[in-house]
Amino acid sequence: MDTSELEPSKLGTKEHWDNVYEEELENFSENGDEGEIWFGKKAMHEMVKWVRRHAPPRPNMSVLEVGSGNGALLFALVEGRGEACYPAQRLLGIDYSEGAVQLAQSVAQSRNLAAVTFKVCDFLQEDPPLLAGDQKAGAWDLILDKGTYDAIALMEKDDNGRIPVEGYPMRIAKLLNPGGHFLITSCNFTEAELQSKFITEETGLQYHSRIEHPTISFGGSTGSACSSVAFTKPA
Repeated sequence: MDTSELEPSKLGTKEHWDNVYEEELENFSENGDEGEIWFGKKAMHEMVKWVRRHAPPRPNMSVLEVGSGNGALLFALVEGRGEACYPAQRLLGIDYSEGAVQLAQSVAQSRNLAAVTFKVCDFLQEDPPLLAGDQKAGAWDLILDKGTYDAIALMEKDDNGRIPVEGYPMRIAKLLNPGGHFLITSCNFTEAELQSKFITEETGLQYHSRIEHPTISFGGSTGSACSSVAFTKPA
């Protein structure tokens, strides 16, 4: 599916996500419910497995999650059991919803993971803030996306008639370090569609690998509920 074929939806509005996280903040405050894990725990754990295999932790490795929500994916990288963990102080989650950032920070405090950083940032308009000790903006070894590209694809056209999501691949390419990886999980786009959007002459990104998710059959067709594809920026 081409991004231009998607009809705008409330899922592509900041108002929707502000309302979602306002409710989830209340739930966390009242009963400790950390909120929904987008695409479920299994898809998240498959992403963590891929990261550990293909982008193992290094002391100064920088990790960015775009649209980090409640922070569950970054926490999973830090809390690995029996495996080398990613340095919490080198992980940054950004979200354009202040409520999402407040929730992630609250969950981090409750898990004693306050070293993981969460900041409000509109990824399409702003560069993510630097991690402590970094001097160079736009230099990330690993960038993660779990559903954010999907949500941005449901935004209304801007005042100039442009589809906001069309600028997303170049934002990723510019922020990746040479040799860095970008891993995306989507429920709206197939692997082939993701490759066609991110592998272009303009981005310079290359296909790295994919995550195999369980398949489902319906109406004579077989497919996965979501697609996960990894790209790399040539060194």
